[in-house]
Amino acid sequence: MTDTPIISELPPSLTLLKQDNAQSCVKLSGCWNLRHLSMNVDIQQQIKRVAANNIQCWDITSVDVLDSVAALLLWQAWGEQLPTALQVKPEHQRLFARWQAQKPPIIEPVRFGLRLFVDYWRQALLSFWTQLLSVLTLLGQLLLDSLYLLWHPQEIPWAEISITIYEAGVRALGITALVGFLIGIVLSYLSALQLKTFGAEVYIIDILGLSIIRELGPLLAAILVAGRSGSAITAQIGIMRVTEELDALSAMGISHSLRLILPKVMALTITMPLLSTWTSAAALIGGMFSAQNTLDISYQQFLVKLPDVVPLLNVFIGLGKSAVFGLMIALIACHFGFRIKPNTESLGSETTNSVVAAITVVIMVDALFAILFMGIGMP
Repeated sequence: MTDTPIISELPPSLTLLKQDNAQSCVKLSGCWNLRHLSMNVDIQQQIKRVAANNIQCWDITSVDVLDSVAALLLWQAWGEQLPTALQVKPEHQRLFARWQAQKPPIIEPVRFGLRLFVDYWRQALLSFWTQLLSVLTLLGQLLLDSLYLLWHPQEIPWAEISITIYEAGVRALGITALVGFLIGIVLSYLSALQLKTFGAEVYIIDILGLSIIRELGPLLAAILVAGRSGSAITAQIGIMRVTEELDALSAMGISHSLRLILPKVMALTITMPLLSTWTSAAALIGGMFSAQNTLDISYQQFLVKLPDVVPLLNVFIGLGKSAVFGLMIALIACHFGFRIKPNTESLGSETTNSVVAAITVVIMVDALFAILFMGIGMP
């Protein structure tokens, strides 16, 4: 049976020696590890005091045990650089090489001025232009996929489309009806206060009919879907990126645009006009309820006069606008979903950007529709 070498458990010690050339040399011995250093605070103060005297010669070959904590203590005492004359064992040299290889980052001072302002806006415009080109590329790919499916109808992803319709449409019926009903009550109540002043209570039907069917119904439904379903689509694609499912689809030769983007775009384009009609109906019911209580306008009078003051063309404008809203929400959600990097920080950031961008684009498109159809559909 062979005897194993026994490592001495001597406490750390420091000795200051005088050499032949009248220079001082510091010699370390014992066990320099965390356990012994924690029990000997004086040796830590002593090593800092000796290193402050700019002694260039250090002999640590007599050190029996040296761990990373003691090596870091010596490295910091030496001013984060090795002494000119250092005698050290090869196995201990690797500990100092680790700290020597790690250079602290250089922090440049931030200068505020016109150049920084110009660079910021230049980067912002460049990012906007890059993302706009990406969305247009995505739209072009969807057009090519649609043409492909016209010639190959058996490959239409009906299952994915129906699931998205259920998730984005059916499950959103409750929240859209509640919000629409409350908005109808608020709008009717506030309009009634002003109409009473001029004795024109009957015009509450004109105000509610035009504003809800043409503007508020599609806009409210689009904002709710952008915050609810748009964020869910972005997060779903982002999770597929994190779990490497997108790479697996590419490895199997499955098109991302045909199986992920196209079903969501088609589903939201179909669902949004239906949700818009549902939201507008709930808002009109809320408006009728408030008008009956505040202005004593009966439900029958409201329903009989509504088709006369709201031309049918307004309904088609609202439905067409909703279809465009659904298309833009799905495109933007998928665009930001594929921008997500495989980390949780990017997932949260891009999901937030998706919701903000979708709502902003919805409002911009609504303003564009209002300008283009300004004199169309008015009684």
